[in-house]
Amino acid sequence: MTQALITWGGWDGHEPDKVAEIFRVMLESAGMDVYVTDTVAVFDDPDYLQTLDLIVPVWTMSSLSREAAGHVSEAVARGTGLAGCHGGMCDAFRDNTLWQFMTGANWVAHPGGDGVPHRVNITSDDPLVAGLEDFDVSTEQYYLHVDPANKVLATTRTNVVTWYHSPNGSVDMPVAWTRSWGHGRVYYNALGHQANVIADGPAHEMLRRGLLWAAEGKALAAGQDVAQWQAEGNHF
Repeated sequence: MTQALITWGGWDGHEPDKVAEIFRVMLESAGMDVYVTDTVAVFDDPDYLQTLDLIVPVWTMSSLSREAAGHVSEAVARGTGLAGCHGGMCDAFRDNTLWQFMTGANWVAHPGGDGVPHRVNITSDDPLVAGLEDFDVSTEQYYLHVDPANKVLATTRTNVVTWYHSPNGSVDMPVAWTRSWGHGRVYYNALGHQANVIADGPAHEMLRRGLLWAAEGKALAAGQDVAQWQAEGNHF
């Protein structure tokens, strides 16, 4: 059976327990065996992490040791999927650059705060968003520093709030993307400030597809090694 880990905690304002519950139901409905925990201590066990098909972090801010981030990185590189949303994945462990490199971005601002009306534009014909139409949300509009290697699935135009960034002009900010980390699949969606934002509708469906897609990578990586990407010395 497909094995998934959901670990939640950090800033209470993002309702990590409720978001974790949405993900648990989502994955169990797909037939996965899901373990839910409210500690990152689980990242201290590299052997356990490498048995997993999927890791779903729900941790805004907080801290993670260099060693623990390395354990997650090695598991993902060997095929374990990594998927999550909003601050629970790309505003997690702010002082850990390996985490930011692996996930593909880090949060820097949400001009206007919560409740900002904006449109999510589907920009890809990837199966992860196939059949979904552009849709409107009223929530935080994330401004992220993103990796140009990300395969962007959806964007939002950053012209809905005037602030100090405005003289630079509006940009199409990525909302959802995929990327690779070794043999592993990584999926992120910037929506999910609170549980109600992803409880149903297109945001929920995008995440459901993304989490399942990330988990499927483990089977595809079976029997392959990571030697082709390894080199002498540390890289983070």
